[in-house]
Amino acid sequence: MTVTTGERELAELLREHAGPLFALLLRLSDGDRQRAEDLVQETLVRAWQHPEALHADYDSVRPWLFTVGRRLAIDARRARQARPAEVQGEVLESARICADHAERAAAMLDVREAVKTLTPEHRDVLLQVYFRGASVAEAAQALGIPPGTVKSRAYYALRALRRVLPGYAPDQGRNHG
Repeated sequence: MTVTTGERELAELLREHAGPLFALLLRLSDGDRQRAEDLVQETLVRAWQHPEALHADYDSVRPWLFTVGRRLAIDARRARQARPAEVQGEVLESARICADHAERAAAMLDVREAVKTLTPEHRDVLLQVYFRGASVAEAAQALGIPPGTVKSRAYYALRALRRVLPGYAPDQGRNHG
């Protein structure tokens, strides 16, 4: 059996992005693993149907995948909410939690867009440390720079992001209202 280029690309997408995508969609699905898995599959189907998005001039296809997944999760939630609720109290609490997760996911996408405004050096450090989860030492090795440079670039990159995203406070998850 011959593996096509498209199948290889999809397998690579799955390997590289399925974990973080599943984590996001699990939060947006209120912990419903089956729903999150279905949303991951549907997101990958969309990627398969739109290869132009995978070959666009992005540093990473992950923001595109997260946007598609988030929209699918929102559509699925709206479809569920259109049906009558079976258990009133639990459904209302669940809806509040779900709205909070959707808000956080939207904020993450705003941050990802803001990252694109950084210098390539700052963006590379943030991608390594915050998006890929690398330690300072791992990021330094991957980028070929000293650990101290990784720390200073991360500091200045975050400072620059705060200027671009003035509406986001360090305690982003709290509701002051």
